[in-house]
Amino acid sequence: MSSSSRETRLQGLYVILDPSVCPERSLHDVLTLSAQAGARIFQYRNKAASMKEAYAGALPLSKLAAELGLLFIVNDRCDLALAVDADGVHLGQDDLPYADARRVLGPDKVIGLSTHNAAQVKEADKLGPDYIGFGPIFKPGSKLDHDPLVGIAGLRAVRSLTTLPIFAIGGIQVEQTGEVIRAGADGVAVISAILKASDVQQAVRDFIAQIA
Repeated sequence: MSSSSRETRLQGLYVILDPSVCPERSLHDVLTLSAQAGARIFQYRNKAASMKEAYAGALPLSKLAAELGLLFIVNDRCDLALAVDADGVHLGQDDLPYADARRVLGPDKVIGLSTHNAAQVKEADKLGPDYIGFGPIFKPGSKLDHDPLVGIAGLRAVRSLTTLPIFAIGGIQVEQTGEVIRAGADGVAVISAILKASDVQQAVRDFIAQIA
């Protein structure tokens, strides 16, 4: 993927597929319905799974995403990203360092990096990943051991620190999305508000309408 096409795709709604959030719902169905409603970026996140379990969960989703022309990212694990031929990996602050991940994945895979404060954003800007996640903006619905909340003001404060695409994350609901975008985010990463929605397609459409 060229840098220009990569940049144009790294914005908008970013759907995180985590089987622990709504175990009774098929992630295959969530991806399909979300894509039909206009979502184009997906991440597979399964922190509790063994590598074998994560591979079994991620592989069919990666194949489906490729068939549908979607961007498919794997959380944390470069080896899993390579094994399922994902488009890239999203790294947390405690994961493999960015430079090592880039060496493992090569120049063409997308690498995102989680940030939670101004210092981390500045460091990420020097490293040069393809995008950063920043948050939690609000209290996450899917994570109990989250970092301190940064709020809209925190997002607005770090926007000037980097030209990298920023995906805001953490408890973001449809009605808050417009404010998040106006504060400087290029997109929003959403978990519970999509996975737990009574109507996945309508939830995706509502988010996209607020981002546009």
